Amino acid sequence: MANPKNEKRLKNKLLVFFGGLLGPIFLRFFYNTNKWTIDNAHYYQDALSNGKSVIIASWHNTLLTVFMGLSKKGFYGLAGNHHPDAEIIARIGAKLGWNVIRGSSTDGGKKAYIEMIEILRTNNNVFAITPDGPQGPAKIPKPGAIRAAQKTGAVIVPVAGQSTRRWSFKNWDIFYLTKPFAKTYLQFGEPLYFSKDDSYEDCSMRLKRSLDELENKVNENVGLVKDN
Repeated sequence: MANPKNEKRLKNKLLVFFGGLLGPIFLRFFYNTNKWTIDNAHYYQDALSNGKSVIIASWHNTLLTVFMGLSKKGFYGLAGNHHPDAEIIARIGAKLGWNVIRGSSTDGGKKAYIEMIEILRTNNNVFAITPDGPQGPAKIPKPGAIRAAQKTGAVIVPVAGQSTRRWSFKNWDIFYLTKPFAKTYLQFGEPLYFSKDDSYEDCSMRLKRSLDELENKVNENVGLVKDN
């Protein structure tokens, strides 16, 4: 009789292999056939021009749009450890021009956080984070991005994106994937500056308000009913 653990390992290896191989192909097709509108990218570009490092923050449900809109730029991003989904994301990210740091709040988080701080302390770096990922609760910021900004002086630039035609997948959050030949909107918000003296509660409220407002704007552009 087959060993269920061995079967699961084999299944996971195949999933990771084909996901890492085919994922970039499908994502390029889905997103590169879209007509893109990108608003206010100058917010993060201006910060870089002024010698700042930037934390790009988006809610988890808009991850793919932001991921594809900022691909091929050599920016940094975070993926989890020791899970097939995380391994697939890491492999796809590397093929699409991202520098992927591995770690999560439950596995390798301390090492990943230290690495992120070192990256942000070097001027003109960009690190993309989903403040409510990877396990939620949805649209509630976790401390990572805020504490990193306070510690390093990096500016947080919020962003949201959505497509006029899309698939949605639901687990702990609604996760969106564009359909081919749609229109995709990516909108950046005004930079957020958090000093070491600012309370976490105030910073969290400001970040959430900014991300929610941006999400509402792009949802209106694509005719998507408000989720939150």
